[in-house]
Amino acid sequence: MTTFREQLKPDIIYPHSDGKPMAESDPARDYLIYGVEALDIYYQNRTDVYVSGNLYIYYTQGVPSDVVAPDVFVVFGVRKKKRLTYKVWEEGYIVPSFVLEVTSATTQENDQKEKSITYASIGVSNYFQYDPTGDYLNPHLQGFKLNTASRIYERIEPDILPDGTFSLHSDALNLDLRLIYDELRFFDPVTGNKLLSPKETEQARQESEKARYGAIPQLLARGLSIEEAATILSLSVEQVRQYLEK
Repeated sequence: MTTFREQLKPDIIYPHSDGKPMAESDPARDYLIYGVEALDIYYQNRTDVYVSGNLYIYYTQGVPSDVVAPDVFVVFGVRKKKRLTYKVWEEGYIVPSFVLEVTSATTQENDQKEKSITYASIGVSNYFQYDPTGDYLNPHLQGFKLNTASRIYERIEPDILPDGTFSLHSDALNLDLRLIYDELRFFDPVTGNKLLSPKETEQARQESEKARYGAIPQLLARGLSIEEAATILSLSVEQVRQYLEK
């Protein structure tokens, strides 16, 4: 039987913002955005993968104080949709498989201690930390894999590639996290391709298009017709003519 006191009990509120800035520095913000955007593009065709960052994850129903906000995280097996917060009990108790924290002066101790304990306790499989300034972590990039039996993180040993690149593999994502001149980038170990941000994708598209159009005079100088050049460069005849008229 529901008591009168229970009827008067207010609904539990799970805030979706604390009103504080997203990040305290350009590097912290930039790598957070890169991580979320690059992974979102990588999983864009998967409707069962949710990528987000700087979003509150509530992991205990009825206890709003049991909350954490990873810089970047990936959840497999849930619907891809926009969320104000991520409540574990509303998502079939599925937690992120991958978390990345971009460490700074104010977050370093919390990232290494409190958050590490929290992520291990709720079952986050892979936990990575990246220090863009190199002031707090040595090496700048560190990765940990959860021992499911002990609920303790074990360090992921790095691979040093032939060119000297520092690389850590995330088995949760099946992607590599590498330091390219100390800058964090995700790589597909199968193709060797770097995961690009939307800005980098557009830059690559523009460079490719510039190279294609730049090849038009060379092909015509070899005696090819406008139609043949257009076919080779995957352009329309009209596009080739417009380029020549400039």
